Amino acid sequence: MTAYPAFDTMPIAGSWRAGSSDSTRASTDPYNGETLAELRQADTADLDAAYASAVRIQHDWADASPSERAEVLRAAAGVMVERKEEITRWLVRETGGTLAKAELEWGLVRSVMWEAASMPHRVEGRILPSDIGGKENRVHRRPVGVVAVISPWNFPLQLSARSVAPALAVGNAVVLKPAGDTPVTGGLLLARILEEAGLPPGLLSVVVGSGSEIGDAIVEHPVPRVVSFTGSTPVGRGITEKAGIKKLALELGGNGPLVVLDDADLDLAVRAAVFGSFFHQGQICMIANRVIVEAAVHDEFLNRLVDAAKSLVVGDPSQSDTQLGPIINASQLEGIQDKLRRAQQDGAELLLGGDPFGPIGSCLPPHVLSGTNDVATVCEEVFGPVITVIRADDEADALDIANDTPYGLSSAVFSRDVDRAVRFARRIDAGMTHVNDAPVNDDANTAFGGEKDSGIGRFGGQWAIDEFTTDHWISVQHHSRAYPI
Repeated sequence: MTAYPAFDTMPIAGSWRAGSSDSTRASTDPYNGETLAELRQADTADLDAAYASAVRIQHDWADASPSERAEVLRAAAGVMVERKEEITRWLVRETGGTLAKAELEWGLVRSVMWEAASMPHRVEGRILPSDIGGKENRVHRRPVGVVAVISPWNFPLQLSARSVAPALAVGNAVVLKPAGDTPVTGGLLLARILEEAGLPPGLLSVVVGSGSEIGDAIVEHPVPRVVSFTGSTPVGRGITEKAGIKKLALELGGNGPLVVLDDADLDLAVRAAVFGSFFHQGQICMIANRVIVEAAVHDEFLNRLVDAAKSLVVGDPSQSDTQLGPIINASQLEGIQDKLRRAQQDGAELLLGGDPFGPIGSCLPPHVLSGTNDVATVCEEVFGPVITVIRADDEADALDIANDTPYGLSSAVFSRDVDRAVRFARRIDAGMTHVNDAPVNDDANTAFGGEKDSGIGRFGGQWAIDEFTTDHWISVQHHSRAYPI
């Protein structure tokens, strides 16, 4: 199979072309600095063209039969299989993810395509009773129209596809802005896959551009009725202020607690903590940022965790034995190191660490600290290969520590007594809590979403259908009636 052409253009309003901005941006390999693609970026005129095209053709797509729309998504899943090696290679090279991470992300996206293919036949209306004689109230569920999707760089293909595929499946058009670090895997590659699967031109536009040039405009534009955003809490808060009267689906930052109760299986808890904190270099919003351990098992758990973290292989993500690859960019690496410095200044003890290394100094070894709930690596989202362990006096103290955060995305609790763990889980202030499993949810058939400063709305399954459709109430009066005036 011939590989896709060079990613030096973007699909805007039905054709692949360069953006109209005066600026260009290169996509580079975060491990060795190699340039992978270079694009002239989009500006607000390109954004206007993308939205105009979306409005123009969305109604025809919505009027297509459910089977027609489903077939495109099924075909996209087939393209994913046929081009698996090409797709995973791009994920490794552009995101710095390991081969294991690329395989996982590929599998998640393929599952999203299959799930989305079922959605056209799952959009259901309802008949509601009326107190007026002879009247029938019909509630039709229809697509919102045009959806704006803004995706991040850490799981770019998955975090774009999980909104783009359902939105298209239920009859919408989409304008997608991927992160600047991952324009290919966050948007252009997905567009090629859907194009090959038969998606009509113009239904999906990908605008690769700087936040300063089109970041506000894509949200403030009058056309989109839904804005789907995955990213940081500060940016998400700004979207709520700028979007106007639109439906928002926001998955934002996290500060996930992993709680180890005194009757936990420590071997299982340690393995889950290592995966849940260090997978993809900790660059996941659902990562275990804090591990809270009851005092009775704290020391034993901590010793086992340090030993396990020491054995992790860090380096070239394209090598099969590598478990941690590079940090995405220099700015992100600097931010992680700053939090590490401040945490130690505030009294945290560094038990395992190391300096950055690699061809461009972007590989950071795993770091383990012991601290309290107010040090920088605990009270702030680190987004790096850093885990801080906190001692809790007892179960009640562990719950207080877990909930002492403005975030509420993902969480986990470990106990051999499942009923005890579930009771604990129900008291955690989070959108997701996993019993005896890591807070990084790698199950494709799941809904994602947070509470508090971690966002609003849900992504996945029936929730996605609800996010990207709206009710249209139509009443039918079957015979004449008397009016009050």
